[in-house]
Parts: sequence; structure tokens; C-alpha cells
Amino acid sequence: QVQLVESGGGLVQPGGSLRLSCVGSGSILKIATMAWYRQAPGKQRELVAAITSGGNPNYGDSVKGRFTISRDNAKNTIYLEMNSLKLEDTAVYYCNAQGQILTRFNYWGQGTQVTVSS
Repeated sequence: QVQLVESGGGLVQPGGSLRLSCVGSGSILKIATMAWYRQAPGKQRELVAAITSGGNPNYGDSVKGRFTISRDNAKNTIYLEMNSLKLEDTAVYYCNAQGQILTRFNYWGQGTQVTVSS
């Protein structure tokens, strides 16, 4: 069973920065597309950023130019560097791993709270 554990969330002022980490168990993650999603109160979960097993990133429109996703396959870890944070970035951020080995897999972390407030 794959487990994903997020860390790095917290309270930050507008314009500030945070770095989220997601550590996963299992070598299966090396072939997975890893992603960060977020869900704000009363809103649907949305894709923040994703990165393929080959390291190609993709970003949601609202975070382009401000957030950077990266991965370290040797450590089974992905990161989300968040800069120029805005009030509307406040949400629970979830780590996700998707891929296929014979069958598709889709794993979620428990989430970490990011609050942007003055």
C-alpha cells in the first residue's frame, strides 16, 4: 500500500513563500505522475501542479509563474515551492500519485493546510 505524507503547510502573509513536501512509500512512485491539488472551503478540488515521471511540469493557470513543482525520485519526494502567495491560495493542499502498472493506481495524501492571511 502506497502512503503519501505532506508537510510544510502553515500560516503566511500575502506575498510570502512556503515550500510543501510530499514523501511517498513504495518504488511505484518513480513511474507515477505526481501532483499537488488544493481544495478551499466550499470549492471543488483543483489541480495546482503536476510533474511526470520524466520531470515535465504542468501548472494550473492561477499559479503559473508563482509556484514551482519538482521531484526527487531517489527520495520518493515531490516539492511545491510557492512564492508571491495570495489570499486566494488558502486551501488544503493534497499530494497525488497516478499511473498504471497492469491496472491504474491513484493515491492521495491526507492534506496540509496553507493559510494566507495578514
